Amino acid sequence: MRWTSPHGTLLPDWRERTLLMGIVNVTPDSFSDGGKISSPEAAADLAEKLCSEGADVIDVGAESTRPGATPIATSEELRRLLPAIQAIRKRLPKIAISADTYRCEVAEAAIAAGADILNDVWGAAPDSPQASLATVAANCRCPWILMHNRATPVYQDFWPNIIEDFRRALDRAEKAGVARHQLWIDPGFGFGKSHGENLEVLGRLNRISSLGLPVLLGTSRKSTLGKVLQQTDPLARGAGDAACATWGIQQGAAMLRVHDVAAIRPLIKMADALRRGQRWIAD
Repeated sequence: MRWTSPHGTLLPDWRERTLLMGIVNVTPDSFSDGGKISSPEAAADLAEKLCSEGADVIDVGAESTRPGATPIATSEELRRLLPAIQAIRKRLPKIAISADTYRCEVAEAAIAAGADILNDVWGAAPDSPQASLATVAANCRCPWILMHNRATPVYQDFWPNIIEDFRRALDRAEKAGVARHQLWIDPGFGFGKSHGENLEVLGRLNRISSLGLPVLLGTSRKSTLGKVLQQTDPLARGAGDAACATWGIQQGAAMLRVHDVAAIRPLIKMADALRRGQRWIAD
């Protein structure tokens, strides 16, 4: 059964090809593009550009979740996020929009404003600082992406702990009434993990995709790539983005969350063709 939007927006089928989620940050302090979006119209301009380059979903975030970022008030997140979603929806009435938030009040308002999907950085955390979005996702009948994260990033046994965190989160979601076909999971590359743990969770991403749910992978420009490549400038980590994208697809990722859609789109097409082999058919 396909995932569905509460608004009837046609969501792309992840079983046909690897999907691309383009990033629109309406934040002043995101690690690689903070402060570049100064108005709802600018957010819509960027979303339109990403769509023209091949984005299947536009992910709109109003609070930086980089390590060390200062949390903002709910009122401020709403002030930034809702006009951006409304402007993008008006400009692009058919595009799938996800709201990058972990607050219940913001999630409800974002869906009401036109968002189709909730992208939750604390969705699969055993120690989330916020109430679960499970009830919101169930009541709104919208897809919910549960990222793995930990407020206290300590693991007694790394892989068993990761898998158990996911299993508990999925159980919580289903008990709240979220339909299984609406659930996605995200390994949380860059969240609640050391550089080595980030590489481990991506290197063996098939352990997460084997849980049987579609996987969103977001590694774009992150600090672990900079550490490996010895690149302090996030914009100079394109080679790392490419390697992570192709590896992630081979390991079962169903959608990639990226800043540079134009650069990653042809990599996805080639990786998908290689994965299909003799079953490949030109689109």
